Amino acid sequence: MAYASINKFKGLINRRFFDNLLPIPAENELELGSMAPEIQIYDVRNNKQVKLSDYRGIQPVVLYFTRIFTEQQYCPFCYPHIKEINERYGEFVDRGVEVLMITSTDAEQSKKVVRDLDLQMPLLSDPSCARFRRYHVGQALGAPLPAQFVVNQAGKIVFKHLFSFIHHNAEIDVLLDSISR
Repeated sequence: MAYASINKFKGLINRRFFDNLLPIPAENELELGSMAPEIQIYDVRNNKQVKLSDYRGIQPVVLYFTRIFTEQQYCPFCYPHIKEINERYGEFVDRGVEVLMITSTDAEQSKKVVRDLDLQMPLLSDPSCARFRRYHVGQALGAPLPAQFVVNQAGKIVFKHLFSFIHHNAEIDVLLDSISR
């Protein structure tokens, strides 16, 4: 019985941690104006599958890749940003934009994040980090790095921000301003 409970541990030290341990810089080759790579992923907040292409022709989307280590351990750079974008989510909605927050936590952990932070936006669970890798956001210290992409109604990338130690995440006002591009 003790072995079974140890085997179910999904804290900070898990397969995802070791898969993302070595640093890979945020070197995204996706060009502004290029089509955003497709994403199909589970939205734990709304309990459904989401495809980026479902928004094409309907509304712009902010792909908000964030660092959440576990449901209780947040990246110190990302946590205040997550709180701010959640508080200002209505400004995106008022402009007809959806924000898709993508995390590497598993579905169970992600549901706790939704509840604990009272997230207003969809939270997409990517424990394999496949979508993070598809967008080449980089990784370090056991988790993928944060990044933000604005995808216009036509499905093209009109803005991207990759992690740097100077600017961890794009400012919310910059994301809002980039929507009309």
